[in-house]
Amino acid sequence: MTAADAVEQVRIAAEREADAADREARFPVAALEAMRATGLLGMMVPKEHGGLGGSIGDLVEATVALGRTDMSVAMIFAMHGQQVAALAGYAEGDLRERALTEIAEGRCYVASVTTEIKGGGLLDSDARTRLDDGLLRLDRSAPIVTGGLHADAFLVTMRSPGAASPNEVDLVWVERDQVSVAPLGGWQPLGMRATESGPMRLTGDVPASQVVGGHGAFPGIAAALFAPLAHLGWAAAWLGTAVGAYSRLLRHLRSAAGRKRFDPGSDLALVRLASVRSRLDVTNAVLRHTARAVESTEDPTELSTQLLVNTLKTHAARECFAAVDEMIEIVGLKHGYFADSELRLERSFRDLRSASLNYSDDRLRKTNGALALRDPAVRLA
Repeated sequence: MTAADAVEQVRIAAEREADAADREARFPVAALEAMRATGLLGMMVPKEHGGLGGSIGDLVEATVALGRTDMSVAMIFAMHGQQVAALAGYAEGDLRERALTEIAEGRCYVASVTTEIKGGGLLDSDARTRLDDGLLRLDRSAPIVTGGLHADAFLVTMRSPGAASPNEVDLVWVERDQVSVAPLGGWQPLGMRATESGPMRLTGDVPASQVVGGHGAFPGIAAALFAPLAHLGWAAAWLGTAVGAYSRLLRHLRSAAGRKRFDPGSDLALVRLASVRSRLDVTNAVLRHTARAVESTEDPTELSTQLLVNTLKTHAARECFAAVDEMIEIVGLKHGYFADSELRLERSFRDLRSASLNYSDDRLRKTNGALALRDPAVRLA
């Protein structure tokens, strides 16, 4: 089965359960089962381990396609892909072989446990672990874990054993049967409801050999791979959501029912339609350029690449939400504001409102301002 065929099967499964999953704020189980059955969970697994051997561009393409139907499913897939890419890039020995094979065979959906109860940045951790007779003793709580209650394994950030500072951080592979998993609260957000990203706690012991890349390696992994793939994956999900909404809107306006209410000669309506398309085209251009830049560079932490990756995130968050907001103005209350409209603009609006908050745009703009001061030559990626 090709990756495109796999994506289409997952998209069909997602379409069938999207309304109920959003309404009930529950995980899209049928879409995950389709990812398992089609091998799509193994998109980023190298072919020598039985996976599809996908590239960053393939991950972006698949995420955009899934986002057209359901942003929650697209986010779940993109974040899983980020975890798998980290394993493929940094795991070694038996851990590498075991984990990647299970993922390729559809037996392992991986969730990310990298947020902190106190908040703060990705590269710090207050969660401590002890090394005792070859075992890491974990007690890790996180406020947001996408699909955590449905995951077969986790990649968990913890402060390295004996670390003197909070930025000495390990990335630890944790299999579900190695730990106790307990929810710490419910999940009733405005949007992205089907990601079921509630708070949870992991406790237990895992072999020290399950540290990915070695003790203290996570900041380097994050800069080279985690952060770029997070921003590329999120932007792809947001763009897919906005593009899917725009496609449904245009089909409606061209239908017999839509033509009764829409005046194709209205200058205001046509200008607004053009504005939306412009937002989507420019975001798509930035997304594809960033994906190519990250794939082609020998050093993803190079200054111009960091600036571009951060700019992609803030630009896509702003423009995709603005595009759907403008679509709502075009069609008005009935099809723009009500939850029972087949255009699903109301859901897209709620989902995309999270985009600027998902690793705060203000934080990234502050970072980019500091990075820009270090590049007076303005070397563009």
